[in-house]
Amino acid sequence: MAQPALPDPATPAAGYPTTHWIPASGANYTVSGRPDAYPVRFVVVHVTQETFPDAMKIFQNPRSKVSAHYMVASADGYIGQFVREKDIAWHAGNWDYNTRSIGIEHEGWTDRPEYFTDALYRSSARLAAAVCARYGIPRTRAHVIGHNEVPGATHTDPGPYWDWTRYMELVADG
Repeated sequence: MAQPALPDPATPAAGYPTTHWIPASGANYTVSGRPDAYPVRFVVVHVTQETFPDAMKIFQNPRSKVSAHYMVASADGYIGQFVREKDIAWHAGNWDYNTRSIGIEHEGWTDRPEYFTDALYRSSARLAAAVCARYGIPRTRAHVIGHNEVPGATHTDPGPYWDWTRYMELVADG
């Protein structure tokens, strides 16, 4: 299936919620030509285990060797984009999944459900729905997965307090 051309991150994409370009260090992702180089087939849901500002600093630190395409703030659903979708963010801990997924981080901690606000869920779900629409990814749990579901994962996020039923209903509503 042919995949659409991707806009510059500074230009709002059709169907996407407003995002803000905050580039990660170039040492923390791989430049690519997705979707031609690798088909995008998954959205991986993460929880930062940090505040938004601290996670942002980690993505911008060239020594950290980690990034995600997007991060959603807890209080207001603000979305920062750190890596262009055409490039490969280092988020999943599995190269094959990194090449075939878009990573969405969420501000908060897996054991602190108060961070999983209505604004965070709604903003993230709109983003996930837009990503799914762009790449023809089915809006199902088989394709919208937690970091803990990536083969070989050593992480537990998004954790036991992440409301998958609610989130997937919001993603389905787009």
